[in-house]
Amino acid sequence: MTQEEDIRNAVEVLKKGGVILYPTDTVWGIGCDATNAEAVAKVYAIKKRDDSKALICLVDSDARLQRYVRDVPNIAWDLLDAAVKPTTVILDGAVNLAPNLIAEDGSIALRITKEEFSKELCYRFQKALVSTSANISGEPAAQNYRDISEELLNAVDYVCWSRRNEHKPHTPSSIIKLGPSGEVKVIR
Repeated sequence: MTQEEDIRNAVEVLKKGGVILYPTDTVWGIGCDATNAEAVAKVYAIKKRDDSKALICLVDSDARLQRYVRDVPNIAWDLLDAAVKPTTVILDGAVNLAPNLIAEDGSIALRITKEEFSKELCYRFQKALVSTSANISGEPAAQNYRDISEELLNAVDYVCWSRRNEHKPHTPSSIIKLGPSGEVKVIR
């Protein structure tokens, strides 16, 4: 299967409210349409995660990130430009996303991916994608396809083929929370 076919198949599943397993710019992720509350609820159920714990969303560009936050502070752009590894920013004023994805304080965690597969997947889907690590809550994140449990493989609607043979270390993104007055807090 070509990468293009793989992305086409994943997008079709996402459009129908399905959940996918896919390679990202960090570890393998569980993903769904970040604007679909039912799909987001499925991800929480699959991960066995309390829905009060927020999930990260992946986007393909600066422009797409701006669709999901009322006002992106300049410090966010500076941090993202300066980042040498994948960096997730938690921003206030989340909009246009599933309500069960937005934290109680109205914030959302977003990351712009530069990795080829996940960037093209986000671009073709034309919406933010949930991107939470491929694991049951509390267990280690799946760095590579071979690390994904059988339980997760059977729980989703589509498992991407791209990068399945990869065997190298991957780490989660840095997470930085930006406050309304420009304060910066490193979460991870």
